[in-house]
Amino acid sequence: MQVSDPQNADLCAAGASFRERLGGRLAELNGELSSAEIAGMRAVASDEQREVEAVRDAVSTRLMESFRTARGRGVFGLLYELNSQHLLVQVAGRLRRYGSKADPRDVLQEVFFNVYRYPHRFNAEREDAFRVWSAMIVRNTVLKHLRSAGRAGRSEVAIDDLSQQPEVVSASPLSGAIETESREECARVYMTYLHLYLRFYGMLSERERSALRMVEVEDYSYRQAADELGIKLENLKMVIFRARRKIHRAMRRVFDGMSPDCRPAREPRASRDPLAEASDLFEDDSEVEA
Repeated sequence: MQVSDPQNADLCAAGASFRERLGGRLAELNGELSSAEIAGMRAVASDEQREVEAVRDAVSTRLMESFRTARGRGVFGLLYELNSQHLLVQVAGRLRRYGSKADPRDVLQEVFFNVYRYPHRFNAEREDAFRVWSAMIVRNTVLKHLRSAGRAGRSEVAIDDLSQQPEVVSASPLSGAIETESREECARVYMTYLHLYLRFYGMLSERERSALRMVEVEDYSYRQAADELGIKLENLKMVIFRARRKIHRAMRRVFDGMSPDCRPAREPRASRDPLAEASDLFEDDSEVEA
């Protein structure tokens, strides 16, 4: 007579629930993914020969490849949902090894911001490509954070030395629900932030957009970008400074309008919509002469 293992049964049930939820979330991306892409990812999710982690890796790689080519907001949101927890474990582990007191969740947001900014660097040749690529982003982001905090003198730990096992934490049904709700709210706010950034980026002049794209996305040096745009180096720096200031001020104006507890830099007209007020900022500065 066989005796069933309750722990193994719980793991199987959790895996089945994960696969079912993932299939449902993929179906919601019908407007951003083709039917063939959705069918392929759902086939991976329903393959019971794959471990749950292998399913997450394979689907995440396909989602990242789709985001690289189409920049879908829903695709990025699901990518965040699938990977935020295990990347948070990696971030927290690295910060502990360096003795940093930084909030791992703050660093995690910077990790995903880098994923959002540099999709052109992603290579989907392997099914676990996103896991490997995102681990390197975690490493680089933590090191950058430590340098900015004046802790660059500490010795570096190789990424292979990090434990791949999740931290063991005690969790109740209530704490699990709170954690899930917090992650969903964080993802929603983060996507709102990125959406506003893209909206105001689109309001910049063509030269400002080109300058930002070259320097912040395509990794041009300032000198290369100035030569490409046919302007002086000093003027390029001014174009980029003004473009960043316009976006920052516009986003601040929107968020000030949304929260009565905030105080705007300049009082908005009472009858205007916050987005309309913010868009006015793009008319403040004249173009820099070449």
